[in-house]
Amino acid sequence: MADQRVASRYAKSLLDLGQEQGTLELVKQDMDLLDQVVSGSRELRLLLRNPIVKHDKKLAILTALFQGKVTDMTMRFFTILTHKNRESALESVAAEFKVQYNILRGIQTAEVVSAVPLTPALREQMRAEVTRQSGHSGVELAEKVDPALIGGFVLRVGDVQLDESVRSSLRKMRTALQENSYQNKL
Repeated sequence: MADQRVASRYAKSLLDLGQEQGTLELVKQDMDLLDQVVSGSRELRLLLRNPIVKHDKKLAILTALFQGKVTDMTMRFFTILTHKNRESALESVAAEFKVQYNILRGIQTAEVVSAVPLTPALREQMRAEVTRQSGHSGVELAEKVDPALIGGFVLRVGDVQLDESVRSSLRKMRTALQENSYQNKL
């Protein structure tokens, strides 16, 4: 809980600074890269959370990983976080930055899980459905494939889930048949 609050504050500060300096899109790319690298490396996540490793060593590792790949402002941000012993919150800051950026830009994120990869026409239909449900003009789809769905899709927009999968339909049908109280009296 406290880590989330810290991440939210740092992300908001970075967002405001990016807007003020006119580098918001570059900072967004930096945070996407940070999120990608940290989520892809278990060792890096454990290192950043490890209280035994000195903060200057963590900063040296971050510098080696990101120097030349991110803006100077983002590198200074990493320095500030490590000097304040908050490098363990970097992963949460990147995720929270994305959330706040999307709110600022009016972008709605949605997750689509389907049995097969979406075709471009289906992808546009999903975007139109999310736009209709949320009222946001910008839509960012996260697509996943789960063959266990058999067919159809599951669409999650915020707290709302629309389950139009064959697996769900079969489960509902099985439940309805099991609950059938019809007794043949022959």
